[in-house]
Amino acid sequence: MVGLGNPGSEFVGTLHNVGADALEMVAHRAGATLRAEKGVQARVALVTLGARKVALAVPTTYMNESGLAVRKLATRFGIAEPASIVVVHDELDLPPGTVRVKAGGGLAGHNGLRSLESHLHSTDFVRVRIGVGKPPSARQGAAHVLNRPPKALRSLLDAAVETAAETVERIARDGVEGAMQWCHSLP
Repeated sequence: MVGLGNPGSEFVGTLHNVGADALEMVAHRAGATLRAEKGVQARVALVTLGARKVALAVPTTYMNESGLAVRKLATRFGIAEPASIVVVHDELDLPPGTVRVKAGGGLAGHNGLRSLESHLHSTDFVRVRIGVGKPPSARQGAAHVLNRPPKALRSLLDAAVETAAETVERIARDGVEGAMQWCHSLP
């Protein structure tokens, strides 16, 4: 399970880092700390969610190079099927604060997902998408996701990060379909 974001203090609290924030929360709730792991370009924690052993990871690469870390993580943990990888990320195409689960599909112009496809040679991974809303124009997409949101949006995103963390835990416990039903039934 991978949470996408950008490394460095200048990106803490930005829209692009909500995926990493959700994975950090999962690790914290499981009593673990994500630690740098040699050779995989990620901070990793091994935890038990439900009855399953799960590797939680946040790449230490920039978003547009996330696939490099995820490929190394898949090799390290013996994951041959991209469908076994869960990726938590920001999503411009969803209203702010909305969380949705999707198995496979398109990339929606997301550079982190594009990098995963490039390195995994597949788009079959599971996504937990956290809505951050669209910028005023398509050209402003990068600036939009690299900004820290105003207070009202931040509170929506904080709640969405918590929902995404719960969704990740439910995927481990109940499978993708069960987590999807739960998540998509929320108001």
